[in-house]
Amino acid sequence: MTPVDPHEAFVRVEREIGLLLRRSRAISARLSREVHPDLDGAGYGLLALLQDTGPLRASDLVARLGLDKSTVSRQVSSLAGLGLVSREADPADGRAQVLRTSPEGAARLARIRDARRARWEADLAGWPAEDVATLGELLARLNRLGEAEAREAEEEDR
Repeated sequence: MTPVDPHEAFVRVEREIGLLLRRSRAISARLSREVHPDLDGAGYGLLALLQDTGPLRASDLVARLGLDKSTVSRQVSSLAGLGLVSREADPADGRAQVLRTSPEGAARLARIRDARRARWEADLAGWPAEDVATLGELLARLNRLGEAEAREAEEEDR
């Protein structure tokens, strides 16, 4: 087995993640138009997050996405205007609102995600299931690091 140069390993990770993110943005832009012709890629990501996490306040979206309030507010308004997100009174604080995917938004998103998952299955059909599971676990670990950094940044801002 060849020794691994730690610096080169990190260079490769940075390069490959950069490529993955660029492709992901392009895919999100395309998928967003499949959900609704007037939806942009950022709106798709916000809609998917709401579907995955359940009802959230706009302030929770700001914290999770690391975006400013005005950007999230514009995205939420757009999603609500397209009928993909609903606003409801927060049961814990009637003065606040929580956001959730509407039944129409959830149905449209589910169709796109089913097609996307089928594409992943086709693309990775030649991989052993153990490799796919390992990839999923490694990506989850990487995402947990990002979430922890976002929480730390939010606490510093307070």
